[in-house]
Amino acid sequence: MSRDRIVVTGGAGFIGSHLTEALLGRGYRVVVYDNLSVGRPENVPADADFVQGDVRDARAMAEVLGGAAAVFHLAARVSVRDSLRSFAEDADVNLLGTLRVIEACRHAPPRALILASSMAVYADSPEPSPVSEHYATEPISPYGLAKLTAERYCLLLCPALGVRPVALRFFNTYGIRQTDTPYVGVISIFVRRLLGGTRPTIFGTGRQCRDFVHVSDIVRACLLALETPGAVGAINVGTGRATSVNDLAAMLCARIAPDLRPEYAPAQPGELANCIADLARARQVLGYRPQAHIEDRIDEVIDYLRRQAGGLPAPRAAGEA
Repeated sequence: MSRDRIVVTGGAGFIGSHLTEALLGRGYRVVVYDNLSVGRPENVPADADFVQGDVRDARAMAEVLGGAAAVFHLAARVSVRDSLRSFAEDADVNLLGTLRVIEACRHAPPRALILASSMAVYADSPEPSPVSEHYATEPISPYGLAKLTAERYCLLLCPALGVRPVALRFFNTYGIRQTDTPYVGVISIFVRRLLGGTRPTIFGTGRQCRDFVHVSDIVRACLLALETPGAVGAINVGTGRATSVNDLAAMLCARIAPDLRPEYAPAQPGELANCIADLARARQVLGYRPQAHIEDRIDEVIDYLRRQAGGLPAPRAAGEA
């Protein structure tokens, strides 16, 4: 088993904590670097080293990256809606923070820098058809713009430093430990409202489609990006399956509060109407194939959030693992 030292920025957060667990399970030594603005100390596994710090701190970043074989850069502000109000802070963290990470790589270059990018880099799609990495990158939010620019800096600068850059474009990720905010993770938001006896709010018609990918598949793609020496460039990570927001709400209502129905509000600016991942490049470059289906994994999120709210887990359906 490898004893390479891997740094995970944002490793106390949702995706970062799951990735850290998986890396430790494969024998890597892991350093979690997180300022705890969103991440939680209890999310950091005991076997990981934890350093509290901000990715914008150039000196601290250079220190923590010393001797690292690779860095997963997941630390970010993750909210499309909030980026419209706080675009300067969004760019400060998501773009300038990434530049600090790249700058730190100059002192003792890791073999790979794997950036958590986003489907928000794409232009809106009029139909729920899968979009490839060659689809128009015309972001409609400051969040998407900062992520796209961060990608381009990585792909431009890292090769000159001897660092292999990979930008994984995550689609709508769900799972346990997702950040508890009003703006991130429609599944968690809907579940919390339904558990509280409140109707979920759908912005727009609800016919807009998303590619909901379980965090275990995101982690699988991250590990493949790390362990595939030829992997480089931008790569979509999703399921390739479209689920409308109406269908998602109906599924959750049926499982939690069958008497409740969603309410509708005007569409929000900056949010894509349709964005589904074309996985051809992920299959070709990484050998990635998603394994989780939302219908099979949604109950774990419901149970987790029910326990967080102080209730008892719902009984599992017959035949459910």
